[in-house]
Amino acid sequence: MGFFDFRAPTSLRLAMSAAGEPWDPASMTAPSPFVVFKKRPHDSHPSIDNLVLLVFGAVLEVVCVSLPGYIIARLGHFDADKQKFLANLNVMLFTPCLIFTKLASQLNADKLIELGIIPIIFVIQTLVSYLVSRIVSKCFGFNHRASNFVTAMGVFGNSNSLPISLVISLSQTLKGLHWDKIPGDNDDEVGARGILYLMVFQQLGQLVRWSWGYHVLLAPKSTYPEYADHTIEEGRGHHSEDAQSDAETEGLLQGADIVDETGDHEYHRPSSPTHTDDSQAYEPAGRTPVGGSSGASPHDSDDEHGAVWKANAKRLAADRGTNGHVDDDSDLDGIQSFPRIRSPDEVEAPSSIKGISVRFRRFVRRTEHQTSNFLRTTGQRVFDALPRPVQTVLRMLYGLGQRVCHFLWAFMNPPLWAMLIAVLVASVPDLQALFFREGSFIKTSVTSAISSSAGVAVPLILVVLGANLARNTQVSGDEADPEEKQVGTRLLVASLVSRMLLPTLIMAPILAVFAKYVPVSILDDPIFVIVCFLLTGAPSALQLAQICQINNVYETVMGKILFQSYVIWILPSTLILVMCALEVVEWAK
Repeated sequence: MGFFDFRAPTSLRLAMSAAGEPWDPASMTAPSPFVVFKKRPHDSHPSIDNLVLLVFGAVLEVVCVSLPGYIIARLGHFDADKQKFLANLNVMLFTPCLIFTKLASQLNADKLIELGIIPIIFVIQTLVSYLVSRIVSKCFGFNHRASNFVTAMGVFGNSNSLPISLVISLSQTLKGLHWDKIPGDNDDEVGARGILYLMVFQQLGQLVRWSWGYHVLLAPKSTYPEYADHTIEEGRGHHSEDAQSDAETEGLLQGADIVDETGDHEYHRPSSPTHTDDSQAYEPAGRTPVGGSSGASPHDSDDEHGAVWKANAKRLAADRGTNGHVDDDSDLDGIQSFPRIRSPDEVEAPSSIKGISVRFRRFVRRTEHQTSNFLRTTGQRVFDALPRPVQTVLRMLYGLGQRVCHFLWAFMNPPLWAMLIAVLVASVPDLQALFFREGSFIKTSVTSAISSSAGVAVPLILVVLGANLARNTQVSGDEADPEEKQVGTRLLVASLVSRMLLPTLIMAPILAVFAKYVPVSILDDPIFVIVCFLLTGAPSALQLAQICQINNVYETVMGKILFQSYVIWILPSTLILVMCALEVVEWAK
């Protein structure tokens, strides 16, 4: 054959075979070069038009569940306090139930080791979003405060409400998400794994969001030096208003005295119907002690009741002609024969059988108080008997333990506790079987109850999301910050670009390289790749609106960002992200 024989090159024959066109050995003409780039159908996901329909259905499901919350909030029946209450209830109860049921049933020791890749991807995503937002802020010419706001919008994406709903919906609609390494993989297990991945990302984001984001990026205006003069002027204005109101009040009081004097009206303090004439003449010398009193009554077991008893004894002494002179506890010995005066908050023990419970609670409280005092005294004596170096070491260990406990208690939240319990249950196979084996008593009672509560989490999240989008908690236009009116539109555009556009363009090749070449098995899981892509272009986190309300940081712009990202751009963004994720999964194979 000659030099122009197109039957010889193997690469061309393979290309045509991959493109779906048969190779004719008798033909001396080469096929069109565009045949090589012809789109071939993938077995892992449906065609593009069908994929668009499925993703649109998943997004529309989220919209339909969120719409009632939006409507109710616009009608004025779902204000900020109710939204906060339901959001806190979801975080405290329903979301931990969802985390426990999904994680404890799916985790094992091997998966726990493989999840170590998630913090690495999270750090890379955060770094990329931070650099992108800083560059965008420089291009728009923002000051330090506005740049920090754009950085917060770009770095902290939503890893809770919207991605969880999309993952659950996509796991039931897309049929190419089953993992071939898991025998008998089904849609429910795909959704459970997706929630597991999202929960790890979410807790990492919570840690950074409420530390760096709350205290630095979305700090109040008063923390910035360039706004110091403005804050001082506002403070002077408030002080002048307070001084003026105080002067007016004083003038009114003086005027009232003049009227009383000229009109020969004598001012009398209104008497209480429950007080006698002697009690009306009694003027207390100071504030009644609430706690920390050293005196204790023989009738009471704690310091607070002792202080109340002592104050009442002073009043009785005043009524009996001693002028209320009760200096110390020794002076009360002669008054202990007085009838006991109960505190208004103290419950009187009935003389019947119903009073047994009241007397028993008092006995338990008194016994607990005495036991704690005995243990404290004994421990102090033992500690004082130890050598001085041992005491120093014990003090250091005690202080370190206290700091660790305070940090863990402040850091931990109900979702984290649920994740920790789920990890413990999943780490013990017998315990995992006890909770999730079909037919077991724990499965039919405790686990079923937790699963029922878990089913409320996602709908409640979306209803609160719709209420947040109603923007009924924002300040009015007259109360808005003048600076916010000037740069509001630019902040909106910069925030959307920094969160939903540029990070996706940069992270997509990085995630593709990870899925192709990093030897970690969960990178082969299609739902994990979809989760990573959804998080790269997800809208800004809803908790940022709460932080902005607390610190009074660009509240109006924050509401516009939520509306634009969750209503206008969510459908095309989700469609593009899911298509890119499926293409990466197919390419990585």
